[in-house]
Amino acid sequence: MSEKNIGMRVLERLKDEISELEYTRYIKQLEYSEEKSKKEYALFLAPNQLIANWVKTKYTKKIAHLFEISTGTHPEVVFEIKTNHKQLKKSPKKVPNEKTIHSLLNPSYTFDNFVEGGSNEFAVKASKSVSKKPGEVFNPLFIYGGVGLGKTHLMQAVGNVLQQNGKSVIYTSSEQFLNDFIRHLGNHNTMDRFKEKYRGCDALLIDDIQFLSGKNQIQEEFFHTFEELRNHGKQIIMTADKHPKQIAGLQERLKNRFEWGLVADIQPPELETKIAIIRKKCDINRVKLDNEVINYIATIIENNSREIEGILIKLNAYAQLMHADIGIEFARNVLKEQIQEKRANITLDLIITTVAKDLNVKASEICSKSRNRNIVYARRIAIYLARELTSNTITQLAQQFGMQDHTAVSHTMKKIAELIKDDEDFKLKIQELRNKITVGTH
Repeated sequence: MSEKNIGMRVLERLKDEISELEYTRYIKQLEYSEEKSKKEYALFLAPNQLIANWVKTKYTKKIAHLFEISTGTHPEVVFEIKTNHKQLKKSPKKVPNEKTIHSLLNPSYTFDNFVEGGSNEFAVKASKSVSKKPGEVFNPLFIYGGVGLGKTHLMQAVGNVLQQNGKSVIYTSSEQFLNDFIRHLGNHNTMDRFKEKYRGCDALLIDDIQFLSGKNQIQEEFFHTFEELRNHGKQIIMTADKHPKQIAGLQERLKNRFEWGLVADIQPPELETKIAIIRKKCDINRVKLDNEVINYIATIIENNSREIEGILIKLNAYAQLMHADIGIEFARNVLKEQIQEKRANITLDLIITTVAKDLNVKASEICSKSRNRNIVYARRIAIYLARELTSNTITQLAQQFGMQDHTAVSHTMKKIAELIKDDEDFKLKIQELRNKITVGTH
């Protein structure tokens, strides 16, 4: 049986473990790449990024486990986009050597596909500088931030540029680095191969470096790898969920070296950037959404841009199954359970605190009798959102916000509703605050 048949047979074994709809819509769309798969990794080609990310998120570990059962090996399961794969084969550029192939870079992670905004501008500029002068500026480059904000995309964008320029690039996670080390450590005859792999490249890109925390032996090995690479002018890029100084269980000498080059953070995207990200992902994956739906999605998602892909997959799947266009009411109906789940634990205090922080007033002032213009504005918004997101009656809200009677609350509701109808920017501000409040319940 050929390797290709083994790859497809592994996928077929998922039939018994997932729904027929999921298997047909996602798993069946994959192809196993016999040409690029090796013992260390199994490469599958997906028709678009949505399907690739869906399968990667939900079934990577399961597929790797099935490979182990079928072949006795435990390869890393990776995905590429089918169209990009074909374009690479036709490209007149230099064919990557064995070292670059082992980099496991995602070809769809490019600077062109990355949406730049105020929340990530510094990290983007730093990454582009490194891609032009690897080993010369910002070495190492340390990018940190929350989950799904684009750290891996940005790091791999640098790697793709370097690889296209003929550099040998190793991209790995700290977990994979640890697993490789343990495997070679068990066979002392192969430790030289481990060192050659990670110290012989032009650029080492390593994800989630915080997972080395508390593991002294692998930290020792990584320290020497770091020293060897940097002393020879090789580029090092790392990502983490926090600043090096805040990573507990990490040796001080490593923390110090991680700050030798440049530490750049990525903040959660602001509303405008989220809208731009959705539009970009719609273009890449050929999903048609009008502005109203795009704005709606931008206001209900959390600060994790990966959630966008899940929403697009869900909307697209429902639209195809029901033969419907994706309009605003359709989107609200499909995503209503997702929103209701987030709103289950919303309290009045949470609403007041969120509005106060966003509008730069004190929470205590919102419930006061102050007639300051900014405070009145914040109070009206808080009342509107409290009425919408909690079970408080109009009378209860009047008492909570120090108003004379329920008619004052009704007047406030009417005023805000009129503003939402007449002012698109104000409407987006209300939607953004609503999203921040729902996110705050988790």
